[in-house]
Amino acid sequence: MDTFATLLVLCGVMSLALGVPPIWTQPEQIHISYPGSPGSMLITWITLNKTDSVVEYGVWGGKLFELTAKGQAALFEDGGSEKRTMFIHRVLLRELKPGVPYVYHCGSDLGWSDIFYFTALRERVDWSPRFALYGDMGNENPQSLARLQKDTQVRMYDAILHIGDFAYDMDEDNARIGDQFMRQVESIAAYVPYMTCPGNHENTYNFSNYRNRFSMPGNTESMWYSWNIGPVHIISFSTEVYFYTNYGLDLLFKQYQWLQKDLEEANRPENRAQRPWIITMGHRPMYCSNADKDDCTEFNSHVRTGLNDTTPPAPGLEDLFYRYGVDLEVWAHEHSYERLWPVYNYTVFNGSLNEPYVNPKAPVHIITGSAGCRERTDPFVPEHRPWSAFRSSDYGYARMQVFNSSHLYLEQVSDDQYGKAIDSMWLVKDKHGPEAWL
Repeated sequence: MDTFATLLVLCGVMSLALGVPPIWTQPEQIHISYPGSPGSMLITWITLNKTDSVVEYGVWGGKLFELTAKGQAALFEDGGSEKRTMFIHRVLLRELKPGVPYVYHCGSDLGWSDIFYFTALRERVDWSPRFALYGDMGNENPQSLARLQKDTQVRMYDAILHIGDFAYDMDEDNARIGDQFMRQVESIAAYVPYMTCPGNHENTYNFSNYRNRFSMPGNTESMWYSWNIGPVHIISFSTEVYFYTNYGLDLLFKQYQWLQKDLEEANRPENRAQRPWIITMGHRPMYCSNADKDDCTEFNSHVRTGLNDTTPPAPGLEDLFYRYGVDLEVWAHEHSYERLWPVYNYTVFNGSLNEPYVNPKAPVHIITGSAGCRERTDPFVPEHRPWSAFRSSDYGYARMQVFNSSHLYLEQVSDDQYGKAIDSMWLVKDKHGPEAWL
């Protein structure tokens, strides 16, 4: 080996020994979200070194990348021992044509992503949006991911609702597990708005990985927000304010006040006429019949009835959601699927004996938290609770379509049974709002 080659080898060995990090300007972990304003979409991605934040895009079938939008990059430092840093880029696309597909890539002159596409959300209220719903999907054992990837590739969904618990956990290995998980879900989240809420597995460092990595509407760092799609008003909130009060009990009261104000606005006659369906998404359920000691197994669960050991006592959410006529409440946390009869205060209010979900007199609850993670699935208590209609410990996820102002369809897909729909329901309502309970 000549002297020059020997020096090159020695330099390489020294770099490895010193742990010199690579220069990383290539975009990764691309995902999109709906920022709440008609005709818009928000593109988010990560680089490990600082670069410009640029999205080049155009209408599908038109001139490629004829439009350009620029944004900003924020430095994020993980709370782990290495204090790893990354740059989180956000670029807002405006004046998109409703229902039109767009092609885009993101990055800078230091590196561009692959080419992705999305369809701008329709602005009308008279269309039928389609959703995938699930929680509790990890980097290890993401059982449902391949099927969700295929669903997304055939354009089955207009939006995806991930109801808490990501990666298991995003902060682990100095946030490298979070990086890997976001790379995994790029195959769906770069094509369809990926709408989220926080779960208990995001709590480390005051939910910092969740708050920084996702870009939801509003100005609450994705902890709670609402948005409109078709005939639906969707409210995402944090159940974790009831359990991690060390991060500030005031957050519980701030969220409750925000929820009340948002529900009041959504129930103004002109707004409820436009978007009659109100659907909430939060991680920990009010009810469940699992064989563990989670909050939902307690009669006076914190999420349902609040906290009595605070000053003042902290209100729960069941009365609030009932008072404002919430139609459907979707949850996760339990690694299983459970469909409840229409229920309020542990009392079943079916529409009728033969058609329980036709004009029910209470909200309907769905738990779908078995997308797949390292903690596997959760068992149930042997006996059915009187308010529990159907339950399964299969891995899987839910699909939902809101057809119009009166008909909503939901089904649970079993990945264990090769994509079979193991449960389904039609929720039919001639009236929405608190008057529907009368």
